Amino acid sequence: MSTLGTPCHLFAWWSGAGFLPSRVTSRIGFSKATADEVVLARVGNPLHDEPLETSREICRIVEADRDLFSQLILKPFRSQARYRFAHHSSLDKNETYTCARAIFAGQGSFLEKGCEIARRLYAKSNHPQIKSGDLCIVRVSNLTLESGPTEALCILKSETVDPFLSISSHQGDLRITTEHGINPDRIDKGCLILNVHEDSGYQVLTFDRAGAHARFWLRDFLGVRLLTDDSLLTNQVAGLAVSFLQSDESPAAREDGDVSGQTMAAKRAMSFFENRNHFSMQEFEEEVLRRDPAMVAKFKKYKARFEEAQGHPLADDFGITSKELNRVKKKVGGVMKFDTGVEVRLLPEFQETALERGYDETRGMGYLKIFFNSKES
Repeated sequence: MSTLGTPCHLFAWWSGAGFLPSRVTSRIGFSKATADEVVLARVGNPLHDEPLETSREICRIVEADRDLFSQLILKPFRSQARYRFAHHSSLDKNETYTCARAIFAGQGSFLEKGCEIARRLYAKSNHPQIKSGDLCIVRVSNLTLESGPTEALCILKSETVDPFLSISSHQGDLRITTEHGINPDRIDKGCLILNVHEDSGYQVLTFDRAGAHARFWLRDFLGVRLLTDDSLLTNQVAGLAVSFLQSDESPAAREDGDVSGQTMAAKRAMSFFENRNHFSMQEFEEEVLRRDPAMVAKFKKYKARFEEAQGHPLADDFGITSKELNRVKKKVGGVMKFDTGVEVRLLPEFQETALERGYDETRGMGYLKIFFNSKES
C-alpha cells in the first residue's frame, strides 16, 4: 500500500443533472451542510495486482470552495432510500459501522479511520469485474433533521474519469489546457452515514449505479439493510403499478399504443390505493389486474426486475400512506402523438369520456373528439 500527499487536485467537480430518486428524503436539510475534512484514496483491484494508495494527511477544502464542494458531494443523496448497518451475529462485527462509530466518537484520528475504511473496501474488491477508482471520505457537519443539526460521514467512489477543458490566465494572457476529473453526476457509488440511531445501525443513504450487478457495495462493504416503512412501500409499490400500467409492457394498452387506455388503467390503480388504508397484493391482482393471467404474469416480471435493481424484495402487505400517493399521482398521464404533428397531453384528472375516437370515410383518416365544459385556459 502506498500513500498520497495532499491530493486535492485529483478531484475536478462540476454541476449538472442529478440522480434519479427511489425515494425523496425531504426530512433532511442539506442547505447548511459543510464538508470539513477529507481523506482520499485510490482503490485498485487486488486480483489485478492494482495497489491501494491512501492519503498521508487530511485534505482540507479551502473556504472559497467549501460551499460548492459540500453541495456537490451531497447532491446524490437528496433522493435516496434509507438503510441501516446490520450483521448476522452482532452489529459490532460490521467493520464499516465500527469505523463510522469511532469517527463520530472522536476515537482515533480521522485520517487513521478513513484509511481503515479504504483498506476494508480494497479487501472487498476481490472480484474480477470490480473496477478500481478514486475514494473520497468526508466529514460533514450541520445536516438538518427534524431533531436538529447532526454530523455525517460521506463515502464516495468514482470509477470513471472524464476529460474537460480549463481556461486560465497566465502571464497576462489566456491559455487552454486539457485535464481529467470526476463528474459529480457520474459518481458510481456512495453512502451518507447520519449520526443518528447509533444503537440500531445509524441511518445510511446509499446508491450504486451498477445496481444488482455489484452487490458487494451494499452487502460486502457496507453491510446494510433497507429501512422499510409504510411511506417507502406506498411510494414504491404505487409508483411501480402506475409505471407498469403506463408502459409498453402493459396489456392495458391496445395494440395501437392507446395512451388513454394506459392512463385510465393507471387511474384505476390509484383509486385502488386511495380507497383503502392497507395494501394487499392479492387484492391488487384481483381488482386492478382483474385476475388476467397474462397481465399478472407481466406485472410480476416487471416487479422482479425492479426488486433486482433495488436489491431488496417488496412487501405484499403494508399500510398505505396518503401523502406518498399524492406524489405518485403526479406521474399519471401521458402524451398522445399523431402523425399530423398534433399532440394531446393527458393529465391525472383525465376522464375517458372526454375523448371520442372515430374514422372519417371521406378523408380516409381517423379523428379524435375532445369534450370540455369551458374554454381552454
